[in-house]
Amino acid sequence: MRIALLGTRGIPARYGGFETFAEELSVRLAARGHQVTVYCREAYAEPVYQGVQLRHLPAVRHKYAETITHTFLSTLDLMKHPHDVALYCNGANAIFTPLARMAGMRVALNVDGLERKRKKWNALARAWYHVSEVLSTFCPDEIVTDARQIRDYYHQRYGADSTFIPYGAPTGKLGSTSVLDTLGLTPGAYFLYVTRFEPENNPLMVRRAFEKVGTDLKLALVGDAPYAAEYIAQVRDTTDARVILPGAIYGQGYHELQSHSFAYVHATEVGGTHPALIEAMGRGALVLYLMTDENHEVAGGVGIPFRDEEQLAARMREALAMDPERRRQYGDAALRRVMERYSWDAVTSQYERLFERLLGGSR
Repeated sequence: MRIALLGTRGIPARYGGFETFAEELSVRLAARGHQVTVYCREAYAEPVYQGVQLRHLPAVRHKYAETITHTFLSTLDLMKHPHDVALYCNGANAIFTPLARMAGMRVALNVDGLERKRKKWNALARAWYHVSEVLSTFCPDEIVTDARQIRDYYHQRYGADSTFIPYGAPTGKLGSTSVLDTLGLTPGAYFLYVTRFEPENNPLMVRRAFEKVGTDLKLALVGDAPYAAEYIAQVRDTTDARVILPGAIYGQGYHELQSHSFAYVHATEVGGTHPALIEAMGRGALVLYLMTDENHEVAGGVGIPFRDEEQLAARMREALAMDPERRRQYGDAALRRVMERYSWDAVTSQYERLFERLLGGSR
């Protein structure tokens, strides 16, 4: 099949969950013999990445315009170079999917989570995402949801069926520790938090909770964001020498950090299945997670939930006092869940079947 992926920043992954998804899926599809194109906002040194064709197009570099301008230009380019199937990421791009369908392509849209609930958006952006939810129910050929809670939401609110396909994650710990050495971290002696530094992801809450805990362990707050300078300044405003703020880390260094943490903290409020959460579970980490329906769907029973800053501080103290064997049991249970539910190869196979079904006829 000729398959195009649109709506992300592109690959190699250097930003967030959708970019990780685009890389893991596209590379595997290409390895299975499909002709895959990923539309990118940043130019890569080569036109091909691990068998995937890269198309670089510009975007208006503005918080509220970057995604939709890039996807619009990508769609116009795609109409000139049609594929069999187009997979759009991000519900905000629903409005462009009819153009690809008019050009003769079958179209699936991964809507992600309920973006309109993110605190970073103003009223106009939240309204756009709300309208996009409605458009998502009829503009593409198929809706894809990555969490059962999101699937249920679309069904209950709009009466719209969707195909549930979760994100994937690698499993097993890496033995290397080069990034830990660079950051002055000791394996098994730091709490880890990784995400974009935006209010609904709560890095400030995580930092403040940790600062209430008496421990020699460190906290590695890993992440950044392109349009949140004021909030990031608040997160970085600390005199606690135990808090390490290295910015965004990708690739090998990111995987090393997840492999050797004492515990992983997940505090994101909005979205579907978060890649960083299942990736930490896949490394066998003890996971402390903010209690939301989506997070509990992934980590319930194999992680420890919390609801606010004070409870997170208490959960950190509990983890520090926990018997090592008990911590290992949590990590082993999390690893088993990822192996059973969130294999990237299984995810790729599900998308293959979806695309084959779309090419076999209309919904």
